[in-house]
Amino acid sequence: MALSPMMAHYLEMKKQYKDCILFYRIGDFYEMFFEDAKTASRELELTLTGKDCGLEERAPMCGVPFHAVDGYITRLVKKGYKAAIAEQVEDPKLAKGLVKREVIRVVTPGTLLGEGSLEETKNNYLMGIVCLDRTFGLAAVDVTTGDYLVTEVSSKRSLTDEINRFEPAEIVCNEPLMMSGLDMDDLKARLNIAVSVLEHRYFSDDVCRGLLEEHFHVGNLGGLGLSDYPVGTIAAGAVLSYLYETQKNHLDHLTHITPYTTGQYMMLDTSTRRNLELTETLREKQKRGTLLWVLDHTRTAMGARLLRSVVEQPLIDRERIVNRQNAVDEFNMNYISREEISEYLGPIYDLERLIGRISYKTANPRDLIALASSLEMLTPIKDQLKSFTSDLIRETEEEIDPLDDIRTLIRSAINDEPPVMLREGGIIREGYSKDADELRRAKTEGKNWLANLEASEREKTGIKNLKIKYNKVFGYYFEVTNSFKDLVPDYFIRKQTLVNAERYTTEELKNTEEKILGSEDRLYSLEYDLFVDVRDRIAEQVTRIQKTARAIAKTDVLVSFSVAATRYGYVKPSINEKGQIRIKNGRHPVVERMMKNDLFVANDTLLDNSRNRFAIITGPNMAGKSTYMRQTALITLMAQIGSFVPADEADIGIVDRIFTRVGASDDLASGQSTFMVEMTEVANILRNATRNSLVILDEIGRGTSTLDGMAIAWAVVEYVSSAKTLGAKTLFATHYHELTELEGALTGVTNYCIAVREQGDDIVFLRKIVKGGADRSYGIQVAKLAGVPGAVITRANEILEQLSDADIVDRAREIAGSSATTRKKIEKQDEVDRGQLSMSDTIRSDDIVREILELKVNQMSPLEALNELDRLQSKLKNRWNN
Repeated sequence: MALSPMMAHYLEMKKQYKDCILFYRIGDFYEMFFEDAKTASRELELTLTGKDCGLEERAPMCGVPFHAVDGYITRLVKKGYKAAIAEQVEDPKLAKGLVKREVIRVVTPGTLLGEGSLEETKNNYLMGIVCLDRTFGLAAVDVTTGDYLVTEVSSKRSLTDEINRFEPAEIVCNEPLMMSGLDMDDLKARLNIAVSVLEHRYFSDDVCRGLLEEHFHVGNLGGLGLSDYPVGTIAAGAVLSYLYETQKNHLDHLTHITPYTTGQYMMLDTSTRRNLELTETLREKQKRGTLLWVLDHTRTAMGARLLRSVVEQPLIDRERIVNRQNAVDEFNMNYISREEISEYLGPIYDLERLIGRISYKTANPRDLIALASSLEMLTPIKDQLKSFTSDLIRETEEEIDPLDDIRTLIRSAINDEPPVMLREGGIIREGYSKDADELRRAKTEGKNWLANLEASEREKTGIKNLKIKYNKVFGYYFEVTNSFKDLVPDYFIRKQTLVNAERYTTEELKNTEEKILGSEDRLYSLEYDLFVDVRDRIAEQVTRIQKTARAIAKTDVLVSFSVAATRYGYVKPSINEKGQIRIKNGRHPVVERMMKNDLFVANDTLLDNSRNRFAIITGPNMAGKSTYMRQTALITLMAQIGSFVPADEADIGIVDRIFTRVGASDDLASGQSTFMVEMTEVANILRNATRNSLVILDEIGRGTSTLDGMAIAWAVVEYVSSAKTLGAKTLFATHYHELTELEGALTGVTNYCIAVREQGDDIVFLRKIVKGGADRSYGIQVAKLAGVPGAVITRANEILEQLSDADIVDRAREIAGSSATTRKKIEKQDEVDRGQLSMSDTIRSDDIVREILELKVNQMSPLEALNELDRLQSKLKNRWNN
């Protein structure tokens, strides 16, 4: 048996799009067949039927109405599928044989466009990644907004950080990336990213360069700023090639490409973004309870997306920071103008995505009306901004183009309340097109025209029973009975002779007939053509609209910062480049907003590059150590994004990176324990932090035995605090209150603790950071507060009395006293790590390593272990000194 012609064409088309579900247009439905039908029926909960296709068995089939297809495709694509849309590209009424069909677009997770299919406040990125010569090139494109960014990184960790920052919906990459050791399965599962490996042809250097030059109309890539990004250029070209092939579109709204280096902004690795809860909470993955939630008072979708980007990319250039601050300050000082601007921002639709749909030729008439109503807000905003004097606001005002010509075009051409559908009429405003007006009148006034023509001819000819009639064969005609045949004028043209009458037409009747018959179809077709012309004329102005959209987004973010500052009592921080962080009565921006009362306890912070570079913070659990450290990090970050900060005063030294090691949980999916996760994050900090970084370390070493944990914590303190090994500004919270002995022994180390008030066997948290170290952890009291049964609390107190740790504290003091020698060892070990120590030193220590391996630590008491450690330390010290 032979396949039917339509099914043969379907299967031929399916061969070209094997990795897609093919939506095949048949009349008013998109149909899917065979395996595609089975998949779609399962994923979309559609009824699975069958269709005769010329084979012995009916082909499995399911379908969706053409007017609802966007919703179904969005659901499939969000599940990780791709959809190829095969559209009828000729009028079925005019087709001879099989209606011609072509795939007009492939929809993928990174190329979703439909309104309602995307979160307004987040970009939907398609990311291209190329691994070449130990360098990773990245290109991130949002086809809905026209954003196009390029960079390069040199490590898998940096690559992972960038992927986590962009959170792309889809990644396309070359084969070497899959073999680079990057955990792609984790990215797919954790971030729900669709990943595709493209063929080698996408990554040809010459092809990529040529494609970018042709698209951006430049003679060489130097004009685009890509000269220093050879691998990034390949990624950018591969992504563009992929978009051309899937979107079947010129992509004219991709008007600019922005290369950037990760060094342009404060570096925030994945752990820090997560621990500081910048854009989503740790547990619920929600916006509420994040820094973004606190700062977001934007009124537009573009502003909300830009604010998210600003929060995730703090500045390290003092001039840019101060420019933002000055703009926020001026908005604060001009409250009434700021509120007016905010009111004007409210009605503005998503200009970036509107112009994206217009360029894609998918915008409907209501999109154009949304654009016009948005543009009406531009002149009032621009007029308000003209009275401001700060550099950034003046620059932004100049970037706003009122776009009066585009607004006038839309208002003159499109009805105020047009339909969504493009081919059902009602789109074009009366008076815009004479031809459309005539067709519209023909549709509504045809009967009146015929009645008037009939009356006119009856009067001119004297034929009293002259009538205009209609049938499907002859159309409209004058009918004259034989008794009045002699009165028929010369301009009457005979059409048909009957037994008792004659039928005639005239030139005027023919013209009237043409206007009436098919006027509705012709009107709908003409309105569609006129709409497409208006849409194309707007698309030609994409660069102007995008530039204005970015300026509006910038204004929205600055106003949002100002609203947060005045509403929550934030202050303008000073910005210094001498490494000092001084905060007076700082508050946690999120916690104070989440509290239902005004009882948040403010605290001071002092960190610098000399005497106060390392603060050891002790005190019981739940007392507020983690909140205090996070608040310092968040205030520093807020200052560097140009926001005002929650404090009475603040002087913030610019930091290049913020690292946080706060809390831990087992990463069961990758087989890593709490302690392994903790140590991995610590290792990252110690190897990548600089003297200009801010480091937040919470409870280092808690995931292993007490002595191991304290030894690790101690060594970390010595390494980080020493200016010769790292010397980063650090807040270090610990329950090992023995570490407070390091104040005075190590330069730059100072002790702080959380104040508590003891009331008998109970404690009250005062939430206040004070100078000095805690000598107790108050663990049993905290357990009591948490509701642990009284019998357990009583027994714990009895055991505690028998387990005096005085000997350990005394031993800690002895070790702290030998800190100078210890520091020399740390620095020497650092040289070993860098491969700079001679092999002979290592060989001489092998017997000591063997001794350590043979120790039965689990059978020793804490005091025995410390004594053994002291013996081995002395042995090593003698060898090193010799």
